[in-house]
Amino acid sequence: MPGGRSPLAAFAAVSFSYFAYVGLFNPYAPLWFKHLGFSTLAIGVLAALQAWTRVVAPYAWGWFADHSGRRVELLRAAVGLAAVSAAGLLVARSYGAVALCVLLLFLSNGGVVPLSEAALAHHVSSAGGGMDAGRYGRVRVWGSIGFIVAVSAYGFVLQRVDIGVFPALVLGMLGLLVAASFRLPAAREEHAAGAQAAGSAMAVLRRPEVAWFFVGAFFTVLAHAGLYAFFSLYLDALGYSKTVVGLFWAVSVAAEIAFFTFQGRWFHRLPVHDWLILGAGATALRFAATAAFGNIAAVLVAAQLLHALSFAAQHAACVAVVSRHFPGRLRGRGQALYTTLAYGISGVLGGLTGGALSERYGFPAVFAASAAAGVLALLCCLQARRLDPAPKA
Repeated sequence: MPGGRSPLAAFAAVSFSYFAYVGLFNPYAPLWFKHLGFSTLAIGVLAALQAWTRVVAPYAWGWFADHSGRRVELLRAAVGLAAVSAAGLLVARSYGAVALCVLLLFLSNGGVVPLSEAALAHHVSSAGGGMDAGRYGRVRVWGSIGFIVAVSAYGFVLQRVDIGVFPALVLGMLGLLVAASFRLPAAREEHAAGAQAAGSAMAVLRRPEVAWFFVGAFFTVLAHAGLYAFFSLYLDALGYSKTVVGLFWAVSVAAEIAFFTFQGRWFHRLPVHDWLILGAGATALRFAATAAFGNIAAVLVAAQLLHALSFAAQHAACVAVVSRHFPGRLRGRGQALYTTLAYGISGVLGGLTGGALSERYGFPAVFAASAAAGVLALLCCLQARRLDPAPKA
């Protein structure tokens, strides 16, 4: 964990803590739900709550942040409410009680990413709206490190202790996130000239170059929905052991960490839209290879290495584009729109369509559809670049 009292070290601590919590909750919550005796369908409904809350929660948090200018105070409130919701899991045992706590938890932590990304973008952006990619990458890499540390460490822990301790572990991780949020500088953001001129977030969203950017981001993330929901099941069906499945995931996170670590060295060499185009192209190639050659481990390793472009580069470029088009008091709503339109809606749609495709045609069909979504993303990103010839990052 980075030391010191600089704002970037504080943001790194928040990123590490939040994604470490994600690395605990997302992989292992279904095992705890099963421990409580819930059916597979009931567990699926609980998992779907996260995608549904991403459609509404991020924009609501972003709207309040933009109108108050108090992003950090709202971030602290969000993580505090998440911790209170997680505390309810210590005593909740009926399905209704657990579902209520999980819903409140997702509604609360739905504000963490847009609020923290908007506050971070404010600190690493110039007066003209350009983002310092190197400083951003040095912060964001700690999120990736937090995730891989948590998913590995808690797998080891939960293999040796009763899964019933899961709620206490979640509460502990959120406690760390609360502590990290109080290290952030709580300066209030004033109205920026760019935000006054823009009028409203919806007015910016209606501009053709912005709309095409968001459609491209949607299809790129939609392509990854199959990865998050069905990749492990696909590998298991192909006969890979659980250890090997974990190694395939580790390869992709290692590629992500490498990109964020060295982002400052090369990100500025291309315009941000070119990074989006590379990310979309890598997405199409990655999932086409996964669909066609899943039984060849070397091909899967190469495909997983493309995560550096299909996710890490794409995400960094998206944050830069959003920061440029949604400056000042629009920043929170811009980041929230990115979370909602790219991740919320695509998560719901990807889970539903992926499940239907896998049942009818098998798992390769899911990744073939992901490759097709990558091609659509590529076409949208090309159109966005034509309409918005952005400067280099």
